[in-house]
Amino acid sequence: MHFEIIGTIENIETIAVGRRIREIQRLRKQFGSGRWRKLKGIAYIHLTNSHIRRAEIHWYEAHGIGRKKMKIKRFLD
Repeated sequence: MHFEIIGTIENIETIAVGRRIREIQRLRKQFGSGRWRKLKGIAYIHLTNSHIRRAEIHWYEAHGIGRKKMKIKRFLD
């Protein structure tokens, strides 16, 4: 599902760091080595069908590389 984040992501929490991430090898191969973290947060998103909803978002992030593989885990409204 394609979406765009509106505003800022709130309540950001770290889920896993480094070797505790299941997909760490794929991330390093695809985007490069770095201190990878898996994070989650809550944000308003704009869906492709023009709806705006509040959702829990999960993504991977590394210093110097940025946010990658953002996905919607659940809708909160």
